[in-house]
Amino acid sequence: MSLGAIRNEAAEPAELTRLREDLAAAFRICDRFGWSESVGNHFSAALSPCGKTFLLNRKWQHFGSIRPDDLLVLNADDPSAMQGPDAPDASAWTVHGTIHRMLPEARVVLHAHSPHAVALACLKDPTVLPLDNNTARFFGRVGYDLEFGGIADAEEEGVRLATAMKGNSVLVMGNHGVTVAGPTVADAFEDLYFFEKAAQTLILAHSTGKPLAVLSDEVARNTAEGWKPYRGMAGRHFDYLKSKLDTDAPGWRG
Repeated sequence: MSLGAIRNEAAEPAELTRLREDLAAAFRICDRFGWSESVGNHFSAALSPCGKTFLLNRKWQHFGSIRPDDLLVLNADDPSAMQGPDAPDASAWTVHGTIHRMLPEARVVLHAHSPHAVALACLKDPTVLPLDNNTARFFGRVGYDLEFGGIADAEEEGVRLATAMKGNSVLVMGNHGVTVAGPTVADAFEDLYFFEKAAQTLILAHSTGKPLAVLSDEVARNTAEGWKPYRGMAGRHFDYLKSKLDTDAPGWRG
Protein backbone atom coordinates (compact mmCIF):
# COMPACT_ATOMS: atom_id res chain seq x y z
CA MET A 1 0.00 0.00 0.00
CA SER A 2 1.28 3.46 -0.87
CA LEU A 3 0.40 5.84 1.96
CA GLY A 4 1.40 8.72 -0.26
CA ALA A 5 -1.75 8.00 -2.29
CA ILE A 6 -3.91 9.11 0.63
CA ARG A 7 -4.76 12.78 0.04
CA ASN A 8 -6.58 13.36 3.34
CA GLU A 9 -8.46 11.46 6.03
CA ALA A 10 -11.59 11.14 3.85
CA ALA A 11 -9.93 10.13 0.56
CA GLU A 12 -9.42 6.68 -0.89
CA PRO A 13 -11.80 4.77 1.44
CA ALA A 14 -10.32 1.37 0.58
CA GLU A 15 -6.82 2.58 1.43
CA LEU A 16 -8.01 4.13 4.68
CA THR A 17 -9.79 0.93 5.65
CA ARG A 18 -6.64 -1.06 4.94
CA LEU A 19 -4.52 1.36 6.95
CA ARG A 20 -6.88 1.18 9.93
CA GLU A 21 -6.87 -2.62 9.77
CA ASP A 22 -3.08 -2.85 9.47
CA LEU A 23 -2.49 -0.51 12.39
CA ALA A 24 -5.04 -2.37 14.54
CA ALA A 25 -3.33 -5.63 13.62
CA ALA A 26 0.06 -4.20 14.62
CA PHE A 27 -1.27 -3.44 18.11
CA ARG A 28 -2.63 -6.94 18.56
CA ILE A 29 0.46 -8.68 17.17
CA CYS A 30 2.68 -6.54 19.38
CA ASP A 31 0.66 -7.73 22.39
CA ARG A 32 0.97 -11.36 21.29
CA PHE A 33 4.74 -10.97 21.11
CA GLY A 34 4.78 -9.68 24.70
CA TRP A 35 5.73 -6.13 23.72
CA SER A 36 2.69 -4.28 25.09
CA GLU A 37 2.76 -2.61 28.47
CA SER A 38 -0.46 -2.48 30.47
CA VAL A 39 -2.68 -0.05 28.53
CA GLY A 40 0.09 2.38 27.55
CA ASN A 41 2.31 2.98 24.51
CA HIS A 42 1.18 4.15 21.12
CA PHE A 43 1.27 3.47 17.39
CA SER A 44 0.30 6.01 14.75
CA ALA A 45 -0.02 6.38 10.98
CA ALA A 46 -0.14 9.53 8.85
CA LEU A 47 -3.16 10.14 6.64
CA SER A 48 -2.28 13.43 4.96
CA PRO A 49 0.76 14.08 2.74
CA CYS A 50 2.10 16.57 5.30
CA GLY A 51 1.76 13.93 8.01
CA LYS A 52 -0.12 16.22 10.37
CA THR A 53 -3.40 14.32 10.14
CA PHE A 54 -2.84 10.88 11.63
CA LEU A 55 -4.38 7.84 13.27
CA LEU A 56 -3.56 7.14 16.93
CA ASN A 57 -4.87 4.79 19.59
CA ARG A 58 -7.16 6.31 22.19
CA LYS A 59 -6.22 6.72 25.83
CA TRP A 60 -5.56 3.56 27.79
CA GLN A 61 -7.06 0.92 25.55
CA HIS A 62 -5.22 -2.40 25.75
CA PHE A 63 -3.31 -3.31 22.60
CA GLY A 64 -4.98 -6.73 22.56
CA SER A 65 -8.46 -5.20 22.23
CA ILE A 66 -7.93 -2.55 19.55
CA ARG A 67 -10.10 -2.72 16.44
CA PRO A 68 -9.79 -0.55 13.30
CA ASP A 69 -12.69 1.73 14.23
CA ASP A 70 -11.19 2.43 17.68
CA LEU A 71 -8.41 4.55 16.19
CA LEU A 72 -8.69 8.32 16.53
CA VAL A 73 -8.11 10.77 13.68
CA LEU A 74 -6.06 13.69 15.04
CA ASN A 75 -4.36 16.77 13.66
CA ALA A 76 -0.95 17.68 15.03
CA ASP A 77 -1.75 21.39 14.69
CA ASP A 78 -4.94 21.10 16.75
CA PRO A 79 -4.16 20.64 20.46
CA SER A 80 -7.89 20.78 21.25
CA ALA A 81 -7.85 17.09 20.28
CA MET A 82 -6.49 16.49 23.77
CA GLN A 83 -9.84 17.61 25.20
CA GLY A 84 -11.99 15.23 23.19
CA PRO A 85 -13.55 11.96 24.34
CA ASP A 86 -10.95 9.21 24.78
CA ALA A 87 -8.22 11.75 23.99
CA PRO A 88 -4.73 10.23 23.98
CA ASP A 89 -2.47 10.83 26.96
CA ALA A 90 0.06 13.65 26.97
CA SER A 91 3.03 11.44 26.09
CA ALA A 92 1.26 10.12 22.97
CA TRP A 93 0.58 13.65 21.79
CA THR A 94 4.11 14.79 22.61
CA VAL A 95 5.90 11.96 20.81
CA HIS A 96 3.63 11.06 17.89
CA GLY A 97 2.09 14.48 17.31
CA THR A 98 5.49 16.14 17.16
CA ILE A 99 7.10 13.48 14.95
CA HIS A 100 4.22 13.62 12.46
CA ARG A 101 4.29 17.43 12.49
CA MET A 102 8.06 17.70 12.00
CA LEU A 103 8.78 14.59 9.90
CA PRO A 104 6.16 14.07 7.17
CA GLU A 105 8.29 11.21 5.81
CA ALA A 106 7.58 9.24 9.00
CA ARG A 107 4.35 7.72 7.70
CA VAL A 108 3.96 5.04 10.39
CA VAL A 109 5.43 5.51 13.87
CA LEU A 110 5.59 2.60 16.31
CA HIS A 111 6.78 3.19 19.87
CA ALA A 112 7.25 0.15 22.11
CA HIS A 113 8.96 -1.05 25.26
CA SER A 114 9.97 -4.45 23.91
CA PRO A 115 12.21 -6.10 26.54
CA HIS A 116 15.55 -6.38 24.78
CA ALA A 117 15.25 -2.95 23.15
CA VAL A 118 14.60 -1.46 26.59
CA ALA A 119 17.57 -3.35 28.06
CA LEU A 120 19.78 -2.02 25.26
CA ALA A 121 18.44 1.51 25.83
CA CYS A 122 19.45 1.23 29.49
CA LEU A 123 23.13 0.69 28.71
CA LYS A 124 25.43 3.68 29.16
CA ASP A 125 26.40 3.15 25.52
CA PRO A 126 23.40 1.68 23.67
CA THR A 127 25.06 1.80 20.25
CA VAL A 128 23.71 -0.83 17.85
CA LEU A 129 26.99 -2.54 16.99
CA PRO A 130 27.00 -4.55 13.74
CA LEU A 131 27.65 -8.12 14.84
CA ASP A 132 25.49 -10.18 12.48
CA ASN A 133 22.88 -9.85 9.74
CA ASN A 134 20.17 -8.50 12.03
CA THR A 135 22.27 -5.93 13.85
CA ALA A 136 23.95 -4.82 10.60
CA ARG A 137 20.48 -4.38 9.06
CA PHE A 138 20.29 -1.11 11.00
CA PHE A 139 23.74 0.22 10.14
CA GLY A 140 23.45 3.95 9.44
CA ARG A 141 19.73 3.98 10.25
CA VAL A 142 19.63 4.55 14.02
CA GLY A 143 19.32 7.82 15.93
CA TYR A 144 19.92 8.13 19.66
CA ASP A 145 18.35 10.31 22.32
CA LEU A 146 20.09 9.86 25.67
CA GLU A 147 18.49 12.74 27.56
CA PHE A 148 15.75 10.86 29.39
CA GLY A 149 13.84 13.12 31.75
CA GLY A 150 10.88 10.98 32.79
CA ILE A 151 7.51 10.64 31.06
CA ALA A 152 7.78 12.25 27.62
CA ASP A 153 5.02 14.81 28.03
CA ALA A 154 6.78 18.15 27.42
CA GLU A 155 6.73 19.90 24.06
CA GLU A 156 10.48 20.47 24.04
CA GLU A 157 11.06 16.75 24.55
CA GLY A 158 8.92 15.91 21.53
CA VAL A 159 10.97 18.34 19.43
CA ARG A 160 14.20 16.80 20.71
CA LEU A 161 13.03 13.27 19.87
CA ALA A 162 11.87 14.26 16.38
CA THR A 163 15.17 16.01 15.76
CA ALA A 164 17.12 12.91 16.84
CA MET A 165 14.99 10.73 14.57
CA LYS A 166 15.33 12.92 11.47
CA GLY A 167 17.10 10.97 8.71
CA ASN A 168 16.76 7.68 10.63
CA SER A 169 14.16 4.94 10.71
CA VAL A 170 14.90 3.85 14.29
CA LEU A 171 15.31 5.93 17.44
CA VAL A 172 16.87 4.40 20.54
CA MET A 173 15.41 6.35 23.46
CA GLY A 174 17.88 6.14 26.32
CA ASN A 175 16.48 4.62 29.55
CA HIS A 176 13.15 4.28 27.75
CA GLY A 177 12.59 2.14 24.65
CA VAL A 178 12.52 2.30 20.88
CA THR A 179 10.58 4.16 18.20
CA VAL A 180 10.49 2.92 14.61
CA ALA A 181 9.20 4.74 11.53
CA GLY A 182 8.42 3.28 8.12
CA PRO A 183 6.52 3.93 4.89
CA THR A 184 3.85 1.32 5.69
CA VAL A 185 2.65 -0.52 8.78
CA ALA A 186 4.20 -3.74 7.49
CA ASP A 187 7.58 -2.11 6.89
CA ALA A 188 7.63 -0.38 10.27
CA PHE A 189 6.54 -3.54 12.08
CA GLU A 190 9.21 -5.59 10.32
CA ASP A 191 11.86 -3.17 11.56
CA LEU A 192 10.39 -3.30 15.07
CA TYR A 193 10.52 -7.10 14.89
CA PHE A 194 14.10 -7.24 13.64
CA PHE A 195 15.24 -4.50 16.01
CA GLU A 196 14.06 -6.53 18.98
CA LYS A 197 15.97 -9.53 17.62
CA ALA A 198 19.05 -7.35 17.08
CA ALA A 199 18.78 -5.96 20.62
CA GLN A 200 18.49 -9.49 21.99
CA THR A 201 21.69 -10.49 20.19
CA LEU A 202 23.50 -7.43 21.52
CA ILE A 203 22.35 -7.98 25.11
CA LEU A 204 23.34 -11.66 24.99
CA ALA A 205 26.71 -10.86 23.43
CA HIS A 206 27.43 -8.12 25.98
CA SER A 207 26.40 -10.45 28.81
CA THR A 208 29.24 -12.87 28.04
CA GLY A 209 31.82 -10.28 29.03
CA LYS A 210 33.94 -11.43 26.11
CA PRO A 211 35.28 -9.13 23.36
CA LEU A 212 32.75 -8.57 20.58
CA ALA A 213 33.52 -9.41 16.94
CA VAL A 214 32.28 -6.12 15.50
CA LEU A 215 31.99 -6.00 11.71
CA SER A 216 33.92 -3.38 9.79
CA ASP A 217 31.94 -0.39 8.53
CA GLU A 218 32.38 -1.66 4.98
CA VAL A 219 30.95 -5.10 5.75
CA ALA A 220 28.19 -3.62 7.90
CA ARG A 221 27.24 -1.18 5.13
CA ASN A 222 27.22 -3.95 2.52
CA THR A 223 25.05 -6.08 4.79
CA ALA A 224 22.58 -3.25 5.31
CA GLU A 225 22.44 -2.69 1.55
CA GLY A 226 21.99 -6.43 1.06
CA TRP A 227 18.75 -6.29 3.03
CA LYS A 228 17.09 -3.93 0.54
CA PRO A 229 16.14 -6.59 -2.04
CA TYR A 230 14.41 -8.46 0.80
CA ARG A 231 12.03 -5.63 1.64
CA GLY A 232 9.13 -7.71 0.30
CA MET A 233 9.54 -9.96 3.33
CA ALA A 234 7.75 -7.33 5.43
CA GLY A 235 4.43 -7.59 3.61
CA ARG A 236 4.53 -11.37 3.43
CA HIS A 237 5.42 -11.68 7.13
CA PHE A 238 2.74 -9.19 8.18
CA ASP A 239 0.09 -10.91 6.06
CA TYR A 240 0.92 -14.20 7.78
CA LEU A 241 0.65 -12.60 11.22
CA LYS A 242 -2.73 -11.10 10.27
CA SER A 243 -3.91 -14.51 9.08
CA LYS A 244 -3.13 -15.87 12.55
CA LEU A 245 -5.29 -13.11 14.02
CA ASP A 246 -8.11 -14.07 11.63
CA THR A 247 -7.90 -17.62 12.95
CA ASP A 248 -7.41 -16.94 16.64
CA ALA A 249 -9.40 -13.71 17.07
CA PRO A 250 -11.83 -13.58 14.13
CA GLY A 251 -13.63 -10.44 15.39
CA TRP A 252 -10.54 -8.24 15.45
CA ARG A 253 -11.47 -6.37 12.28
CA GLY A 254 -14.61 -5.05 13.93
